[in-house]
Formats: sequence, C-alpha cells, structure tokens
Amino acid sequence: MAGIMAKPEAKGRMMASIICWFLGIGCLLAWNSMLTIQDYYQYLFPNYHSARVLPIVYFPVVLTTTATLAYYEATLNTRKRIISGFLLLFMSNAAIIILDLATSGGGGLVRFIALCLIVVIVAIAEGTLEGGLFGDLSFMCPEFMQTFLSGMAASGLLTSSLRLITKAAFENTKSGLRNGAMVFLSIATSFMLLCVFLYAFVFAKLPIVKYYRSKAASEGSKTVAADLAAAGMEMQQIGITDEEGGHKQLERLSTKQLLAQNIDLTVAVILTYVLTLSIFPGFISEDTGKHSLGSWYAVVLITVFNLLDLIGRYIPVSETILSRKGLVVAAMCRYLLIPCFYFTARYGSQGWMIFLTGFLGLSNGYLTVCVFAVLPQGYKGPEKNALGNLFALFLLIGVTLGATLDWMWLIGKGW
Repeated sequence: MAGIMAKPEAKGRMMASIICWFLGIGCLLAWNSMLTIQDYYQYLFPNYHSARVLPIVYFPVVLTTTATLAYYEATLNTRKRIISGFLLLFMSNAAIIILDLATSGGGGLVRFIALCLIVVIVAIAEGTLEGGLFGDLSFMCPEFMQTFLSGMAASGLLTSSLRLITKAAFENTKSGLRNGAMVFLSIATSFMLLCVFLYAFVFAKLPIVKYYRSKAASEGSKTVAADLAAAGMEMQQIGITDEEGGHKQLERLSTKQLLAQNIDLTVAVILTYVLTLSIFPGFISEDTGKHSLGSWYAVVLITVFNLLDLIGRYIPVSETILSRKGLVVAAMCRYLLIPCFYFTARYGSQGWMIFLTGFLGLSNGYLTVCVFAVLPQGYKGPEKNALGNLFALFLLIGVTLGATLDWMWLIGKGW
C-alpha cells in the first residue's frame, strides 16, 4: 500500500457525487427517451406494439453485451469502455433524429425495422457502459454508488418531465407529437457529450477519485490503469509493478466463489426487476384502459413511476431490510402487485392505478439501493469490480425476463 495518497475526505467529494449523478442520468437517457416518446411511436406504428417490441429487441442485446464484458472485466480498459459507450449513445440518438428527418415523420414497416436496428446500437452501448460504471464505482465510497443509482432513476424522471413539457408545448396532432419528440431527442443527444466531457476530463482528476483508484490498483486491479494515467499517475507511483499486480490479481476470489457468497443478493435483484419490468412500461402504456386523461395517461403513469423510483433511492437504508434474508423476502412480497394491477386495470379508477404505479417505483428504487449498498462490503478492488460487473448483468437478466413476461398481459387479446 506504500505510495498511495492519504484519503482526501473533503477534496472533490461533492463534485464527484454530482458527476456520478450526471453519469447515472446519461447511462439510461437514450433508452428512457425511447420509452418516454411511446405516444409518438404508437401514433406512427399503431399495429406494431412498439412499447413491447422495442424492449424485446433491446434487452437480449444489452444482456449479451454485458455478459461478454463481465467475463473479460479483469483485463478491460474501463476508461475506453465508458467513453466509447457514451459516444455510441450520442451517435444512436442522433441517428433516430436523422431517420425521422429522412422519412419526413412517416411510419411504416421499413422505418420501424430501422428504428429496431438503432435500438440494437443503443443496447450495445448500454451494455458497454453499465457494467463498466458499476465496476468502477464499486471501488469507491457507497455514497457515489447511491448517487449514480439515483441518477439512473433521475434519467427516467427527467425524460418524463421533458416529455410532458414538450407535449404541452406543441399541438396534440401528428405534427405536434413529432416536433415535441425531436426537441426532446435533441436535448438527450447533447447530454451524451456532456457525460463524455465530465468522465474523461473532470472525474478522473478529482483527488478523492484518484485515491480510490490508487487503492484499487494497490490491491491488484488493472482496470484503473488508464484512468490513473489520465490523472497524471502511473502504477509505479503507487508501488505496483506488473509482476506484483499480476500476483495480487491471482489472489482474488474466483467468479464462482463470488457468486456462491452472494447468491441471495442475486436472487433479490433478479426478482425485483422481473416484477418491475413485467408491468413497466408495457402494461401501463397499453393495458390500463381509457380514462379522462386521454393520451396523457400513459405519460403521467411513467412520470409517477420515475419520480417515486428516484425518491426510493434516497430513502435511508434500513438495517432490517439490509439483512440479506430481508431483501429476498421484500422482493418476493412485491409480486402481490400483479393481481393488484390486474384488477385495478379492469375495475379501478385512474387514481388507484397512479397509486400502484408510484408504489411499484418506490419499492424498486429502494430495494435497488439496498442491494448495492450491501454488495461490495468486505472485498478487495478486483473483487469489487467483478461484483459490479456481475450485478449489472443480474439486474439486466431480471429486466430481460420481466420485459418478456410483460407479453403475458396480451393473452386473450388476439395477439
């Protein structure tokens, strides 16, 4: 550990937290943007169930990408991985705008297929980003991880709020929907470049970030080398040579051992996201019936979910819930929401549906923070990076299974 700088408790902590929040927003902004303008896509593609088809295209690709990179996580350049992910998101968002301009806002099967291909690029970018960011922030204090997770939730709230504003600002016609969607996508596209700048040129140079990455490097992690170099530090400066680092890397627990020690948390995170994505966004976008809010209804429900999801990630973590058994039990109890949503959609008012959607978001956000608060405790740098990548994968497994099960709501509806 010789050569590691003293921990700079107050040097850059606030700025690092702010940047983590922005990175969390940027990580999911492209995908949340596509979810939030479903009112426009449903107008363009009324027969293609875009709210359900796009997730089915997205999730297998993001899952495969994340799994592949999780397998090779110990040897990857995290800096290049994260920067390239944000640049891919920038290009894919720009491609959606170009596609709309090229087709003059028209619909049809060809444009829908082109949109699905862009979703594949978004998925590859997200798969590249999420594991890298989870692994990188697992080295650091829990505050940064919680802020990052809050940013991911804020991404959904930001997109929903912007969509409400753009929807209100333009006429509720084809032209109005299109203009609002384009303004909305332009803002999201510009935000990706901001994330690249913050991560590449600001975050790495903060003293507290350099401290945590130096500590991880001293424990044998090689993934931080490029970020340390960007901050003006070399591995030799913190007392790590290739030989020593390689030896310490061999001392880390194997992936199988890490999985065995965290199987309960694995179950909790998968159960949480299977339930959430089996309802959101497909069910609340298409299966909640017609109400007085009209075309605003789905947008309002998505906004309520995202707002409560964000609030849930800021609730102080309870020691009772933090018990591993408590997390699994809480995740299982949420499945009582399925009959609640079913009967509310058939017989309940829109007020009850808004309440249930809010509770779905609140519990999702809170359980997510609880799992990731417990996860990296007691492990060394390389093990924390491995766990961050693995749990990004498990989260996406839950999301993918949930998005697939969401189709079951269509049973008996002729599809």
